[in-house]
Amino acid sequence: MASSRIISHSQPNLHRHSPLFDSIKPHPSLNLNLPPKRHRNLRIRASLRDASHSVELQTTAVSNDVVSKDPPSLPRPLSSNQLCNAVSDGSGLRVAYQGVQGAYSESAAQKAYPNCEAVPCEQFDTAFESVERWLVDRAVLPIENSLGGSIHRNYDLLLRHRLHIVGEVKYAVHHCLMANHGVKLENLKRVLSHPQALAQCENTLTKLGLVREAVDDTAGAAKHVAFHKLQDAGAVASSAAAEIYGLNILAQDIQDDSDNITRFLVLAREPILPGIDRPFKTSIVFSLEEGPGMLFKALAVFALRQINLSKIESRPLRKQPLRTSDDNNNRYFDYIFYIDFEASMADQNAQNALRHLMEFATFLRVLGSYPMDTSTA
Repeated sequence: MASSRIISHSQPNLHRHSPLFDSIKPHPSLNLNLPPKRHRNLRIRASLRDASHSVELQTTAVSNDVVSKDPPSLPRPLSSNQLCNAVSDGSGLRVAYQGVQGAYSESAAQKAYPNCEAVPCEQFDTAFESVERWLVDRAVLPIENSLGGSIHRNYDLLLRHRLHIVGEVKYAVHHCLMANHGVKLENLKRVLSHPQALAQCENTLTKLGLVREAVDDTAGAAKHVAFHKLQDAGAVASSAAAEIYGLNILAQDIQDDSDNITRFLVLAREPILPGIDRPFKTSIVFSLEEGPGMLFKALAVFALRQINLSKIESRPLRKQPLRTSDDNNNRYFDYIFYIDFEASMADQNAQNALRHLMEFATFLRVLGSYPMDTSTA
């Protein structure tokens, strides 16, 4: 395989000299017991299996008028402040996703791992952290949608965290308009959902004359409408969310385009060993010096070897988003580039392409080399 080093010449704020595929030392398996739903003073008892003692932690719950009304059968999403208190025992595969029960991300997690225990998280950041802290084994998070485009937040988090992409899942999204029983379509004045879901159903919602209100996730919108018994508002979410929260579906498949596919990434603490026995995809991130033709040179290393690029995404470099030219005092943006290419890191061709790219890239990191999802979405 190619040299397992990342080259970073001029970006001190990025990781330097890290292994291409980091190895992480195993830690003791941990046990996660989520705190009770309806108590303000929470007491969590956590113990390591190989430790001779346990530690008792005291914390205070944060008030939330929606979450506090969860019925006991629904799991409560992990929040960032719970991560340091909750632990996992590793019994069965635990897979984190963003949202609440009934979210499309939960369905994607179950498609990737049909027998997993799906663990809801309040934010994308929490899902990343829960894998890093050994609370779960995997995270399944959206990265792009065929109608709405890229999920930029997760691109930024891929660089910030040291997780590895070990798979992808393509999931067909079918949006439904739902409301409480007894509420008719003509009674609705507003609709709640995730901003991307609202954008994907723009034509239908415009025709209905509904005011759109953005919330964190689609299933969360359905949950809010149900628990607050709203009579003038509906939600755009999955049919599974309607069933879970007892809502009536007023209209199905209301998205503007029937081919509405979301691609999810599967993240883990350690990489998988890439092979050549099936179609593989490799995801990388890199930065370049400013200059004519630099991006062309970077892309050419793949074209010269007949390697197909399936995705390219540029993001501003957050630590130093602008640079000043010494010649004419013009200011330019500094970018990093994310690329997906259809080849395995076990392929000599791919290794040679990255060696070539490392000759002039100021920073390069392999995010993962993993099997492509060739199943029907």
